[in-house]
Amino acid sequence: MKTDVDERETTTTNRPRPTAAGSTRPDLDQQEMIMKKMEAAGRPGPAHLALNALAGNWKAEVKCWHDPAGAPEITHGTAKAHWKLNGRFLEEEFHGMMMGKPFMGSTLLGYDNTKQTFNSVWVSDTQTSMFTSEGKGDSGNRVIMLEGKVSCAATGRKDVPMKTVLRVIGPDKHTLEMFDGSQGNAKVMEITYTRQ
Repeated sequence: MKTDVDERETTTTNRPRPTAAGSTRPDLDQQEMIMKKMEAAGRPGPAHLALNALAGNWKAEVKCWHDPAGAPEITHGTAKAHWKLNGRFLEEEFHGMMMGKPFMGSTLLGYDNTKQTFNSVWVSDTQTSMFTSEGKGDSGNRVIMLEGKVSCAATGRKDVPMKTVLRVIGPDKHTLEMFDGSQGNAKVMEITYTRQ
């Protein structure tokens, strides 16, 4: 008698369960829908195309304000930006001068289709921290405003709110401005890129 109950339980639990639509294969339909959503979210779109204006080889004029009321320090550099991972991320390699010494930095810029935001990560050979930022585009994504927090090794300040504004001026020129939120959004840096 106990054996009959065990067999019934085993048979019942192994039987395919119908879904609300009556299908006995819910996993296949659901997996296919999930895959289609993932593929759509992972496909470069119009926002990625807008970043194409930043691709190429550039001369850069860099202005840095150590004192918002003072004159900026002006240096020059070069940048090369190219697409990575089949048009999903734009990588810029920047060579410039900082405090009289050469440095190299790299930015990865992309657009998250799921969150509907632009995202950026900056690293350089002068620091061990990463500056990550996120934000929205305006004017047909010709202006991109990103916000994040940085740490400053020189002053020891941590989590300083910063705003970055990228502006496409034309096919051969764009700018990047940085503003320090802890100083009333004072401009601390401006880079003017001119196509080589």
